[in-house]
Amino acid sequence: MAKHDPDLSRLFHALSDATRRAMLAQLAEGPATVSDLAAPTGLRLPTIMRHLAVLEEAGLITTTKGGRIRSCAFVPQALDPMRTWMDDQRAIWEARLDRLDDYVMKLMEARK
Repeated sequence: MAKHDPDLSRLFHALSDATRRAMLAQLAEGPATVSDLAAPTGLRLPTIMRHLAVLEEAGLITTTKGGRIRSCAFVPQALDPMRTWMDDQRAIWEARLDRLDDYVMKLMEARK
């Protein structure tokens, strides 16, 4: 994955806000209406809709409209690019730390 992948940037941006993370946590329990998502926040509907638009643009949720009710559902597989990126970063840093450990051990042995 490229260092500056716009899809990855959208995912991190979407998750950077506590309100959006709370909405995703609620949606992880199951689909919910916009009203259900708005209730615990105390935010006005236009603000909630902007948050949902960010989540939808990142591919983290899908929305459907039935009559006057809009429902949202979490798309967990949308987190896969983040998971892949973080796994790659973990591997890089673990390798660096292993090399540092080897170097420090060699220095300590040389001092003996």
